Amino acid sequence: MRQVRERAEKSRHKPAALGPDLDLEAFSRVGSTPKYDPDYRGFTPEERDRLLKAGIELTDQEHAGTFFQADAAVVHCRGNQPGVEVKTIVEALQEYDWLPDLLWSLVAVDADKYTARAELALDNGYFIRALPGAVLKEPVESCLYLRTDRFSQHVHNVVIVEPGADLNVITGCTTHPAVTSGLHIGVSEFFVRQGGRLTFTMIHNWGEDVHVRPRTGVLVEENGQYISNYILLKPVKTVQMYPTVTLAGEGAVARLQSIIIAHPGSELDIGGRVILQAPYTRAEVIARSITTGGDSIARGHLIGLAPEIKAHLECRGLILSEKGRMYAVPELEGRVAGVDMSHEAAVGRIAQEEIEYLMARGLDEDEAVSTIVRGFLSVKIEGLPPALEDELEAAIQESGKGM
Repeated sequence: MRQVRERAEKSRHKPAALGPDLDLEAFSRVGSTPKYDPDYRGFTPEERDRLLKAGIELTDQEHAGTFFQADAAVVHCRGNQPGVEVKTIVEALQEYDWLPDLLWSLVAVDADKYTARAELALDNGYFIRALPGAVLKEPVESCLYLRTDRFSQHVHNVVIVEPGADLNVITGCTTHPAVTSGLHIGVSEFFVRQGGRLTFTMIHNWGEDVHVRPRTGVLVEENGQYISNYILLKPVKTVQMYPTVTLAGEGAVARLQSIIIAHPGSELDIGGRVILQAPYTRAEVIARSITTGGDSIARGHLIGLAPEIKAHLECRGLILSEKGRMYAVPELEGRVAGVDMSHEAAVGRIAQEEIEYLMARGLDEDEAVSTIVRGFLSVKIEGLPPALEDELEAAIQESGKGM
């Protein structure tokens, strides 16, 4: 009986995954078939505006490489500068005999029905590789785009940063202005070799009835660095995302940070796990979550397997609506002596005295709330286009209204 009570207590404090168990057959596999578009001429002004809000500028200028997939069709793919390769995953598998050995090495193909579907019914995906020693000052831009309502998109992405290389990837995922529903399944495997650095920024701007199932694994070798930025500002039906980063080499570093807004009707289950496998590795996981009426879980898990590691986990949630629900689930797991891990978790509302303090200095109530929200979400993300920075600021301002 005692064990039963303990299991019940544990499950009560660790909520089950948000979002339904989707019927994959309820989504269509018949998508649009746009032709290859070398100059981005096939996009309407409405599409361009929608894409810009996901950080996609539809230009090869000031980008080390570009990739664009609409439904199952790749409409743009090229490397624009020396030192970087940008290909479709299908092309890369045909060209490199060593690539099949990397595929599914960081994400298990049988992890769930979504990974299985990505293997059995692959549409395509991107292959991005920074060559040894290449320092790319401009980002590679990629986009995964749902252009057909109810379409189920399946992609498998691979990013490789060779020894000593420095790569910045900005991925925008969004829908056509007329699309409100659909399913996106994205398997991603990232390899950061010795002394390499990968900064990966993902912006989600899906439709209100879109379900999103990313499955990501990352391997970082000796003295490598992996920085992940995740931004979700707009309504979406469900997201389940829990990338696992393995720091396999001595001195490897990982930093995962996210900015999330759960709108009414949204169910967001988002987190990250870092396995510190080698000595002198470092990790930081920072999550900032706001609910304006949706349900949100912010999970974080640090696993220390070697001495002389240091890691910190920070989950903070802000409730701006009586109907919103927020969970913070931090986990620390140390398996050897000599680990240094800490966590900080907080969920709450804006204190009235904070609002009154700012109002006493000349702000009205909406301005005071927006100022507090903006400060709460102040996680510096480098390399964003100015239009996206403006969109982030506008979304933060909007979230604070109506309190």
